[in-house]
Amino acid sequence: MAYYRLLGEVPPTRHTQHRTPEGGLYYEELMGEEGFSADSSLLYHRHIPSAIVDAAPWQPPDQTRTPNAPLIPRHLRLHTLFGADDWAQADAVTGRRLILGNDDVRISYVAAGRPSELYRNGIGDECVYIESGSATLETVFGALEVATGDYAIIPRSTTHRWVPRGAEPLRAYAIEANSHIAPPRRYLSAYGQLLEHAPYCERDLRGPSAPLPAEGTDVDVLIKHRGNGPGGITGTRYTYPHHPFDVVGWDGCLYPYAFNIGDFQPITGRVHQPPPVHQVFAGTNFVICNFVPRKVDYHPLSIPVPYYHSNVDSDEVMFYCGGDYEARRGSGIGQGSVSLHPGGHSHGPQPGAYERSIGVQAFDELAVMVDTFRPLELGEGGAAAEDPGYAWTWSGRGPDR
Repeated sequence: MAYYRLLGEVPPTRHTQHRTPEGGLYYEELMGEEGFSADSSLLYHRHIPSAIVDAAPWQPPDQTRTPNAPLIPRHLRLHTLFGADDWAQADAVTGRRLILGNDDVRISYVAAGRPSELYRNGIGDECVYIESGSATLETVFGALEVATGDYAIIPRSTTHRWVPRGAEPLRAYAIEANSHIAPPRRYLSAYGQLLEHAPYCERDLRGPSAPLPAEGTDVDVLIKHRGNGPGGITGTRYTYPHHPFDVVGWDGCLYPYAFNIGDFQPITGRVHQPPPVHQVFAGTNFVICNFVPRKVDYHPLSIPVPYYHSNVDSDEVMFYCGGDYEARRGSGIGQGSVSLHPGGHSHGPQPGAYERSIGVQAFDELAVMVDTFRPLELGEGGAAAEDPGYAWTWSGRGPDR
């Protein structure tokens, strides 16, 4: 995100001496993408950021995947994955359950009531959508307050932890990339400014409030990284002699930020608009879209719900997180549901929705969609939450009838 910020104390010239009040040196760390050829930030630590005193294996949540075979559309009820006893003991990192994934992106869900340990994803950026609840996202760059409807974008290798607030669980839908996640290129100028036709702008983005200089010794950080575990993923637990949040200041264009789905300005038209108008972020081989309450088509003969369509090049995943999704009425889908419509399957509105939508002027719906350009496989959480009758809801009959 090429949008410059400065927080705390930094020297007037980069890569020069930055002295402590006692006369010692702060330690400058460059955190950058694509080597030294893309966005970066400079962080100033009280202690050497590379110093570790121990390393041990850590096993991330189950990353096992199974193919979507036979090839069918699927409905996953995510709210069935966490009962009251489950979320009270879960945190937003180790409590995640893998729903769907491939070699480009993994989608997990968690309901959490406990603070997580310090954590760093060394594989790719994370886009975490807050379905409900609130939390403080503490990071090496500072704190972000997030709540219902917020996306939190966390760059690769950002040390952070989740601290839920309040009596209700933090329900989070985590999209983990093997790449970076950013606004679509068509929304950006050649120099990175969000353009006039973009459905949001820099005013809508919230960065960290201030550095969180922390003290402490022998501090553990969980690191997810590439390895020989399920899905090519494994983990390591580092122990640092000093707290990683010992940053007194930083500046640059790479940092975590939040964006609320309520600030997305929907793009509408005279007839039904295709999903790219709903796009909010993009990663390598996948896109993220959101469907928000909006006025719909104003052609006198329009049919506002989507036309039937074949996903020739992509799998489509829709997370239903608010309102009433007109096209899926009668399918069993509701709040907390996920639908998977795979490439090779023609899909569209449920029976009756096509006709009912005629004359409708607005939709009150809220959903987060991920389209992938390689096939998705089921994680253990997805398999555990499946509604086995969904594939037959368009015809009204299944293989056993």
